[in-house]
Amino acid sequence: QVQFVESGGGLVQPGGSLRLSCVVSGSIFSIYAMGWYRQAPGKQRELVAGISLGGSTKYVDSVKGRLTISRDNAKNTVYLQMNSLKSEGTAVYYCNAQRSLASLNNPLDSWGQGTQVTVSS
Repeated sequence: QVQFVESGGGLVQPGGSLRLSCVVSGSIFSIYAMGWYRQAPGKQRELVAGISLGGSTKYVDSVKGRLTISRDNAKNTVYLQMNSLKSEGTAVYYCNAQRSLASLNNPLDSWGQGTQVTVSS
């Protein structure tokens, strides 16, 4: 069974940076696309960035130019570099997977504990 373990969150001032990591256990990492999702208080969880096995990426419009997703297939790890953070970036961030970049809007049923990102002065 696949497991996701997210880390790297914290409290950061507006304009600051954070780098999130997600280690994936199980055999799917080498064949699945990966995504980062976030859930802000009172809102539904949304996909913010995705990366295919081959390295193609996609982002929600609100984070383009500020967030960068990457993956290290040798380490079964996906990263999210977050720059120029805004207060609306405050949320719990999760990673998940699906068979293709296009299908990441319907990720697997298994979720990790997430990592809290708080953007505040």
